[in-house]
Amino acid sequence: MKNLVLLRHAKSSWDYDVADRNRPLAKKGIQRIQAMAKVCESTFTSVQQYYSSPANRALHTATILFHELQLPMKRLQLDEALYTFEASKVLTAIDRLPDELDSVCFVGHNPALTYVAAKLTDNLIQHMPTAAWVKIIFAQDNWKSLSSGTAKWGHPKVLLTK
Repeated sequence: MKNLVLLRHAKSSWDYDVADRNRPLAKKGIQRIQAMAKVCESTFTSVQQYYSSPANRALHTATILFHELQLPMKRLQLDEALYTFEASKVLTAIDRLPDELDSVCFVGHNPALTYVAAKLTDNLIQHMPTAAWVKIIFAQDNWKSLSSGTAKWGHPKVLLTK
């Protein structure tokens, strides 16, 4: 069985004149991922390996999550392929995962993550807001042979307003 968590980066700031890759998180984004980490601790602590886009907003999201949950940084790797807005590149990254890993999290960007979640689940997933996650559980034991999995959502507006 394989588990894949797709985590969209937290809300970024447009207040700075920087390239897209260098855009930082907004204060609201920082607060939201801190809160999501606490509310959804079991979802994130069960992940064996994290892969993050090297974009500032994605990497900052991942490091805040790691800090809040006191996860060891050796479980986080940058993956240039995840700095993409194309689902096909994320699907290729999934295919090349080592089968020794059973639980993986990708921290990345829309619309790629939304499209991947929709393709790999039976749910009608139309949009992943910032700091949202979807955990997909697959019956298969091989990353290259994944078929439709069962999804569990983590939506910040729902989880953080309870």
